[in-house]
Parts: sequence; structure tokens; C-alpha cells
Amino acid sequence: MSAEDQALSEALRARMGDTSTQMQSVPIPESAAECGDTPGYERMLCLIDLLKADVSDDLLENLQHDYSLAEAENWSNLPAGAFPKRPGVLLGELNIKQRGLVKAIMLEATGHAPDEGFDEMLQTLNADDYINTVSTDYKAGYSSYNTKFAFLGTPGESGTWELYYGGHHMAFANTYTDGKLAGATPSFRGVEPFPYFEMNGRVNEPLTQERDAFATLLSSLSEDQQAKATLEGTYRDILAGPQADDAIPESYEGIPVSELDDEQQALLLTAIETYVDDISAPEAAAYMEKYTAELSDTYLGFSGTPQVSAENDYVRLHGPSLWIEFSLQSNKSTDKVGNHPHSVWRDRTDDYGGQTE
Repeated sequence: MSAEDQALSEALRARMGDTSTQMQSVPIPESAAECGDTPGYERMLCLIDLLKADVSDDLLENLQHDYSLAEAENWSNLPAGAFPKRPGVLLGELNIKQRGLVKAIMLEATGHAPDEGFDEMLQTLNADDYINTVSTDYKAGYSSYNTKFAFLGTPGESGTWELYYGGHHMAFANTYTDGKLAGATPSFRGVEPFPYFEMNGRVNEPLTQERDAFATLLSSLSEDQQAKATLEGTYRDILAGPQADDAIPESYEGIPVSELDDEQQALLLTAIETYVDDISAPEAAAYMEKYTAELSDTYLGFSGTPQVSAENDYVRLHGPSLWIEFSLQSNKSTDKVGNHPHSVWRDRTDDYGGQTE
């Protein structure tokens, strides 16, 4: 570790905590009523202004950053203590009112279906709180307290900025340009334990809908179709994960979606929706329209079993714009026997909102 990274790590650990943020029960403050009740970009900007006005100068310094692609690329699937370069204020550093405003902001940017969007984020936070009850590695930062939230660039009606939310097994990156969503990827999801666990007063099962959608799709393939879709080699993790922005291959592998029947194509679109529905409904609809139009040029591939339940089972969707990976690997952070998923949605045309610097 370089001297700079060591200094970053020590500074972050001084800020980290090991308590739950309880984001699912945090109330949205009454002050949010100033922003009206019409969902959308203008309400989100108003809520952001309320949050920035409420935090101290020290917190604001960590919350508000200048935009740069290099900063936006600093996301990871690792817990806070293992990746100190991740920008932002820790959720646990905010008071209840401020966390409520973060919640309101994220509800404007995310989908609201069960196990998707904001609900999936809550369950991922609960997973870190669960790991905190069984892990002895405090330095890793297994706790919802240590999830980061930031604005990369100044939110407004003009210019480019990113709504950055990330922590262990989570990266949400909505980039806006001149008041419109320019890109919703990279979007990373993972969870351990899997497929379900109890924490913070609920049963949590994020990513089971993704796994089940892929298993249903692969199980619908004939033997010949499965043979065509089978990828060479073993995939122990996703390819296009953190710090792997150039990992998507140029060549296509697997079976062309054009060789699937109408019912199978519908199942594939359902699988895509489990990723795209993590963002707000109007913006998700625009992505689905694009991916549906590109379906004939999209490929499906997998390695391992079509049940998507064993270690090293792997699924991939690769299109002109679309890239999705789902990978199962052995548990790393809990004492539970089994596997846990890593998964990523990327858009080859507008990752990071199409920004190049």
C-alpha cells in the first residue's frame, strides 16, 4: 500500500462506525414538504439543497465533490475499510434528519418495487449489519454506517454531476447532464448471505429475483440452445467489475437472442428488468425501450449449471449497449456454508453518463 493510500485508510477508519443506520425506518423530515409532492428531477434538486444546507462544513466537504471521471470510477464491491478511495460522507456520520433527506433523494432516483431499487438498497444495508454480527474484522467496516453518499459535480439544471451511493456490494451511479439522466451505470449489486437472511426486523432476499429470472430463462432453453449458450471456461467472478472498465470483450459469445422464441425472449426481458427497474420508472422505461430494440443483436451466455445455484455458475447478456453479468461464488464474510452473488449492469454507450474525463 502506498503512503497516500495508507493515509486515506487511516483517515477513513477514524470516521467509520459499527452501528446500524436503520435507513428503512428513518423518517423523511417535515422540511421535505417544501419540495412539493411531484416526483422528479426538480424535487430531487430541492431535497439536495435542503441536505447541503443542513450539514456542517466538514460534512459538506466530504459530501460535495468536483466532478471527474477518475473520481466516478472509484467504486468497489469491497467494504469501506478495504477501499478507502470511495468518495463521500458516511451514512452514519449524518444525523436522523439528514439521513431522512438522503432517503428522500434516493427515492426520487430509484425504483419502488419490492426487492428492486430502494428496497434492494435497504436490504443490502441490512446484509452489512448482519455480517457485523458474525465478523470479527472491524477494520473491513461491515456495517450500514459505512456506506458512502456523495455528489460528484454540483447538482443543478445545467452541467454534469453524479448521484453517488456505494458501499459493500453496492454501487449506484446516476449521472445527470443538463437536468436529464445521461447514464445509470455502472450499477453493481451483490449480497451475502444469500439467498435470504433475517436482519433489522425483516426477511431480506435481494438478488433472488435476478437469480430466479436467469434460472427460469436458462431452464427454458432446449438442449441444443443450452449447448450454443454455454461459454468456454469457468467464471469465478464478473469481468466488468470495479476498476475493470475496459473488460467487456468486443466479440460476442453464446446464443443470439434472435434464435430464442417469443416466450424465451420475454423471459430474457424480464431478467433485464430486474436491473433496469432499480432506477425510477420513467427512466427505466427508456432503457427497456432501447434494449428491446437491440434484442436481435444481443447474446445470452452462461457457464456452470442452468439452475444458477452452484459455485461458479455465471450468466451474461451482451448487446450493442447492454452488458449484464451474474456470478455465484463461495461465501467470504459469514460463517454460512454456500455461495453469494456478484452482479453488474453496464451500458456500453453511456457508462458514467458517457463522460470521458
